[in-house]
Amino acid sequence: MDFPFDPELARAETLPSACYTDSSLLDTERDRVFGRSWQWAGNTSQVPNPGARFHTEVAGEPLLILKDEGGRLRAFSAVCRHRAGRVGGGGKSLKCAYHGWTYDLEGRLLGAPEFEGVEGFDRGACRLPEFRVETWGPWIFVNLDPSAPSLKEVLGEILPETASWPLDALRPVHTLDYDLACDWKVYVDNYLEGYHIPVAHPELFRQMDYGAYRVETRAWHSRQHAPVKGEGTLYHRDLAAGAEPEALYYWLFPNLMVNVYPDHVQLNRIEPLGPGRCRTHFAWFAEKPLDLSENFAFSDLVQQEDIALCEAVQQGLSSRTYDRGRYSVKRENGVHHFHQLWVEMMKD
Repeated sequence: MDFPFDPELARAETLPSACYTDSSLLDTERDRVFGRSWQWAGNTSQVPNPGARFHTEVAGEPLLILKDEGGRLRAFSAVCRHRAGRVGGGGKSLKCAYHGWTYDLEGRLLGAPEFEGVEGFDRGACRLPEFRVETWGPWIFVNLDPSAPSLKEVLGEILPETASWPLDALRPVHTLDYDLACDWKVYVDNYLEGYHIPVAHPELFRQMDYGAYRVETRAWHSRQHAPVKGEGTLYHRDLAAGAEPEALYYWLFPNLMVNVYPDHVQLNRIEPLGPGRCRTHFAWFAEKPLDLSENFAFSDLVQQEDIALCEAVQQGLSSRTYDRGRYSVKRENGVHHFHQLWVEMMKD
């Protein structure tokens, strides 16, 4: 898709509506955006010991995340080299559920039953493809692109800014999924600006100092500062004496949100499901047992409001009367930053 995109916010127009409605773009996005970026794939608590493993998917690629016998974290294709069956199993080997081929915990072929007489088959060269895997605190990230920047480089300023957090002590508390009738980028756009909060989120607006709300963009992420006003809100719970309540909202390109509150962290991953459809996966983490029922209820309230907004926008993007808009210089620099990164990644 060829269109001009201005890197100067004050002059720029938003992405053309076809970027959200053209069903042919999704395969390209899986390859060039999701397949070349660090994707949150799971949690270290899922692989506590050597031999532990779990299945996941990144950019449409079925993966098996495991800890090998030396304690090293590995990310393998979960697709058997024989006829594309699913590899998993338990114990000290990996087994295909289709024809019983087995691999060791380093991805090397151990056994191919009843394969005698096959000519030109090099058993020693047959192994599961392996992908890059790195961690940040309790979270596991995978990148399918061997030439992509490291996770440390992509996180950038987030690392020193979060150095004082007890990240390694965080444990999963709760998960929840929502399916939306909108393109995944519509949801990300909505997350990256507080411009709509006074209009669409009255309860959230009452808790925030909207005048001090700001977005800072970095190379591969942005950070939203949301100072909290008033006493007795959820943001004041367990707050250290003299500390100012604040919610920090990090976005990591292209589809991960890390929402930091005084006593817990919420991750939100946006997954494309197909043309005009996406899923938001919410996961809460805390250092100690907490009653987060009020947080879950408040999050659901805001999410339901956002679902209505995003699905209406998706319908509007199909209007014959609309193609491109303009950005608010004061409030939509985060959206413009995301669009600029997306445009660059989508280039061949």
